[in-house]
Amino acid sequence: MHKISIIYSWLVRISTRILPDIPIFMRFRGFLYSLMMNRCGNNFQVCSTAYLNSLNGLKVGDNVYLAHNSIILGKQIVIEDEVLIGPNTVVVSGNHTYLNHSFRFGKSVVKPILIKRGAWIGANCTIIAGSIIPEASIVGAGSVVSKKFENSHCLYAGNPAKFIKQLDI
Repeated sequence: MHKISIIYSWLVRISTRILPDIPIFMRFRGFLYSLMMNRCGNNFQVCSTAYLNSLNGLKVGDNVYLAHNSIILGKQIVIEDEVLIGPNTVVVSGNHTYLNHSFRFGKSVVKPILIKRGAWIGANCTIIAGSIIPEASIVGAGSVVSKKFENSHCLYAGNPAKFIKQLDI
């Protein structure tokens, strides 16, 4: 099933690439991706250059937006309702282990990723295995999230990302 979902994802990406990134076509692209996903809510919008792999390990809520060049890789990724993922963001739920003096052939270790309702992931961010982004929080542009954050309505930023401030919302 995993290999089929990768091929299906590639077919959707290639066949819809010429469609402009306007809401109706981004929703259509999201609908096509949703056919192979575990769960997908309404109004899933995906830009033409976004790359989704392992659709069968992805759960997406309502009103989720994936900007151009976003990469979603791996299993056990949950993106809740009303999440914005900015351009060039990478979300990857697997890490390699060390084997025979190399990480190249080490077994992949998967840890879940949870992006909670209303979160906004800025451009050029990396969300690594085992991370949790709290509800209504912002991850500043260029940040690397490598852990579980707990406080909602906060700004997290940096490499590695850390708490910056509470948001007044």
